[in-house]
This record gives sequence, structure tokens and C-alpha cells, in this order.
Amino acid sequence: MKVGIIITTYDNPSALERVLKGLNLQTRLPDEVIIADDGSGNETATLISTFKERASFPATHLWQEDSGFRPAEIRNKAIKCSSSDYLIILDGDCIPNKHFVADHILMAEKGCFFQGKRVLVGKKVAEKFMSTHTASPLYLLRLIFYGSISNTHHLLRMPFFPSLKNRKVEEAKSCNMGIFRDDLLAVNGFNEEFVGWGREDSELTVRLYRYGLIRKMHPFIAICFHLWHSPISRENLSKNDAILQMAINSKEYFCKNGIVKK
Repeated sequence: MKVGIIITTYDNPSALERVLKGLNLQTRLPDEVIIADDGSGNETATLISTFKERASFPATHLWQEDSGFRPAEIRNKAIKCSSSDYLIILDGDCIPNKHFVADHILMAEKGCFFQGKRVLVGKKVAEKFMSTHTASPLYLLRLIFYGSISNTHHLLRMPFFPSLKNRKVEEAKSCNMGIFRDDLLAVNGFNEEFVGWGREDSELTVRLYRYGLIRKMHPFIAICFHLWHSPISRENLSKNDAILQMAINSKEYFCKNGIVKK
């Protein structure tokens, strides 16, 4: 099974560099990585160009003009570009654990999509987290002791622990998500009606359920370290809430403004 990773980023080269380094150190390397860039500047482009020279996998940089917060649109472009069977969607400020890809493969199951968990890295250490250290047990224990990271129970890697399945919309997050590419194509990917922060992942989840999939979760594998960042504007949230509610009320799973424009 060919596994690809789609990384969404916008003008945060410091975090992106650490995410890419983390992928280069995986126990099972991805078969391709697509950086879905929502309008970053030259510093990000230079970083990616330099990284591609030493990457242990093929890497592609997709860029779209900076015209507001549009992760749905750039992710759809990446989905269309990908040649992988299974896609892991990862935010550009979420550093993967070294078993991240292997764990996602372990959780891959037809009829399901997988949502991984996050360890939250606090403001005081986010800027330098894993820039000079690896995520060694001693380093992480020190951060736990000082209260610098939270959700730390996810650090216990226990593949034998049973996975959970549900059809809840609550806590839907696409910052760490694994799904077969064919399933994304079947629902027409992300809904590009969403502009601005919020709800595009919840709306996708609703349509995946409508299509017949089940969400699979596991608290102790496939984790990433989500770096603190300043709050993103939520001025479009009420509009996005309305789009989500329309999806909940609808019987359709194929959105009109997705990978294919209807």
C-alpha cells in the first residue's frame, strides 16, 4: 500500500521544518509527501527546496495565492495530485512521533477513517520544541514535570490497546487523520465553501459518515506534537457553522464545491 502525507502549512517555516525532519526519521518512511501551502512567502519555499535535496522520500510543494484561510482548497489540490492509496493529513505545526506512519498503516482499515491524537506543546517551549532535541523519554519527562506539555497520556505507546469506533461529529479534527484516497474522492474531498477557521473537518466527517464510513480512534498510537500558536481569527465561524448544519441536515455525501466543481 502506497502511503502519502499531505501537510497543510501557512507562513510557519520553523514549525514546518521540524515536521519534515520528523517525517525523515520515521521507522516506516512515507512514499510521498505533499506540502499543501496556503500562500506562504519565500522563506517557506526556500526551506522546502532545501529539504527536498536531503529527503528520504519524494516531496512536492503545492502553493496557492494568499487569499484568506483556505485549507480546504489547497488540501483538495494535494489530494488530486497524490498517487498514494492511503493519505495521512497532517497540519504543518504537528510534529510526528517516530512511529507515526507505521501506526497509521496499522490502523488503516477499509470502511473506516482514522483520527489520531495530539500531545499539546505549550507556549513556553513551542518555539524550540524538538529543534535541538529528539522526543526522548527523558526530554519529554522533563517537559511533563514543568507542565510544558499536556495530553501526555497519549505518550504511552500501546498498539495492543483496542481501537475505538464511533460516528460522532464532536472533536472531529483533520490535523492528524488517515483515510483511503478513494474514500476522499468518493465524497469529493473537502468542501471549499469553507473560508476562514473552523468546521471544514467536521463537515467532511459528516459526509464520510453519510457515505458509510466509521471513525476509528486509538489513544496510544499515531500521535503528533501540536505546537502552540497564536489564536487564529474566527470571524467566519458563524458562516462556517451554517455550512456544517446544512451538511448535517442533508442526505448528500458528495459536496458540490470540492475536488470536482459541480
